[in-house]
Amino acid sequence: MSERKKILVVDDEVGIRRLFTEILGDEGYFVMEAENGAQADERMLNGDPDMVLLDIWLPDTDGISLLRKWAQSGPLPCPIVMVSGHASVDMAVEATKIGAFSFLEKPVSMKNLLGAVQNALKVSSRQKAIAKSFRKVAEKVAENTPEGEEMPRGLVDFSLPLRQAREQFERAYFAFLIEKYKGNISKVAEHAQVDRTNLYRKLDSLGVEKNASKETPSA
Repeated sequence: MSERKKILVVDDEVGIRRLFTEILGDEGYFVMEAENGAQADERMLNGDPDMVLLDIWLPDTDGISLLRKWAQSGPLPCPIVMVSGHASVDMAVEATKIGAFSFLEKPVSMKNLLGAVQNALKVSSRQKAIAKSFRKVAEKVAENTPEGEEMPRGLVDFSLPLRQAREQFERAYFAFLIEKYKGNISKVAEHAQVDRTNLYRKLDSLGVEKNASKETPSA
């Protein structure tokens, strides 16, 4: 028997939460509820949902800000479907740019709700795997970040334009390899499969130190 998919419903209206929970529960899903941003953060961290239905307007924050917060630490951990009865087209566009999977307008019909959930769950496993892999890379970079130096927040801010986000990733990627190979540029070039001359140019353009960090001798 396959494990039940977990869905997080974030909405300050108790009637909406109960309705969604009843509909989705009848379809065999395990449903978690959150009435505000703080609860949504806790459920996202500890509940490991397979997807989220996120209302735009919440008592302590708004869905766009919450979505942006989750995206700043790396790839979104699962598909997020935005839900609102008063959102503008600009809000829908902004949510999509940040990484929202889709957008539902209230009142939501059962057909549209189940369709959005099913479509989101089709990509959930892949998205969660990508987020998990990213966290592992972040942990490795953190382990190799010299003491006293701050690791780039989340390695990559996914709300940035592609060029800037790519530069953030490349900076962290090469910094990690230089630490791993203790400043041996030949090994870094071999690992990254790039020409040494081009690698030197790349490191200069990114502002990455070419020497591995050295531990300060204890007194």
